[in-house]
Amino acid sequence: MTASLPHNHEPIDFTDPAPRLARSDIARHAARMLPHGAVVNLGIGIPSLCADFVPEGVQIRYQAENGVLGYGELLAPEDGDPDLIDASGQFTKMTPGMAFFDSAESFAMIRGGHIDATVLGALQVSEWGDLANWMLPSRGIGSIGGGMDLAANTKRVIVAMEHTTRRNEPKILQECSFPLTAQQCVTDIVTDIAVISVTEDGLMLNECAPGWGAEDVQALTAATLLEPTKG
Repeated sequence: MTASLPHNHEPIDFTDPAPRLARSDIARHAARMLPHGAVVNLGIGIPSLCADFVPEGVQIRYQAENGVLGYGELLAPEDGDPDLIDASGQFTKMTPGMAFFDSAESFAMIRGGHIDATVLGALQVSEWGDLANWMLPSRGIGSIGGGMDLAANTKRVIVAMEHTTRRNEPKILQECSFPLTAQQCVTDIVTDIAVISVTEDGLMLNECAPGWGAEDVQALTAATLLEPTKG
């Protein structure tokens, strides 16, 4: 890698070599990581879109903090039932075997380690998988919701997000500067320019968006990216 690492999280003067992926494409990539038969919790924003992109033949049981298990893909507002929503207030499709319960039971399910995977958004992720996704210090407000419980107790934590902020500041850092949601919890990162896994050696760059190379991704990442050994 020849690209220098930014150390101050300031906006980076960088010209994209190709278009970045759309939010739906990020969700599609993250959805491919969900194993058949898994119980999955989807966060707000890009993660919630994963329900629409699970590959054919893969069966997922979605769980939400407000007390629902086994719902299907998301529905448009005009097709939804106001009594059938996920934790972010989006309309969900009724499916056979769908179950309802109170929020306390739902969090007991999460804290008991019964969720196989979760897809969450992030403000920052560190090179060792620390997650910050609930507080913007500049605004002084935040809502952690079920993020802390999910991040700390779920077997696989997939982050789906844009690679940089709107000001082109890196969101993947050596260390998070925002308040943490949980430490060393993230297993995979899917962004609009790359797919990265968190390993015991650091961040492994597995895939780049079309038209992007490893050095392009590194230039927008404030932590060292490793590349898989070839051969």
